[in-house]
Amino acid sequence: MTVPPQAIRTLSRRDATLAKIIRRVGPCTLAPRRRYFANLCEAIVWQQLSPKAATTIYGRFRGLFPRRVPTPTRLLELPDAALRRAGVSRQKAGYLQDLARRFADGTIPYRRLAAMEDNAVIDALTLVKGIGVWTAQMFLIFVVSRPDVLPVDDLGLRKAVSFHYGFDALPSAAEMTEVAEPWRPYRSVAAWYLWQSLNNEPARPTAVSADG
Repeated sequence: MTVPPQAIRTLSRRDATLAKIIRRVGPCTLAPRRRYFANLCEAIVWQQLSPKAATTIYGRFRGLFPRRVPTPTRLLELPDAALRRAGVSRQKAGYLQDLARRFADGTIPYRRLAAMEDNAVIDALTLVKGIGVWTAQMFLIFVVSRPDVLPVDDLGLRKAVSFHYGFDALPSAAEMTEVAEPWRPYRSVAAWYLWQSLNNEPARPTAVSADG
């Protein structure tokens, strides 16, 4: 998805609050990314780390691969000690190896992910240790670039909805779904604008929260 003009027109017409945010923020920069495996590795490495620490460790991790591009085959060949020297914890090393095995054996059909339904992608990714629903949703929005994903449990998005739509507390999943109903079929785009409105976009497109 390169965001179509129709998405902006639809959201602006249906939601006056969102229309103001869209005018203030400007063009949406969501666009599909390549290298699904590398993006998911990055998500795992970033789990529960500060941006500075995560950037350093992921840089070292990439340095273990030819041309600094993580691949399942190469990752499965790496000794645990190499991952540890890069700063990857024992637990995350296990997550990364599980991800690599599932890419290698076809449990995650990476060549078909772009054509799969959103829920099917989530079901496949959440088989991996260390990847939960939130992470899979971030992958759909920021990597596969799906237009209609609503991560109702994302803290930043809940804060933005609370601020802009007059909630006294953080909205529940049901309340988030109700507010977002007019945004279909562009809920990903609306979420991006709300993240931007409070400058609280996830620190990394697929960064893992404490969801797995």
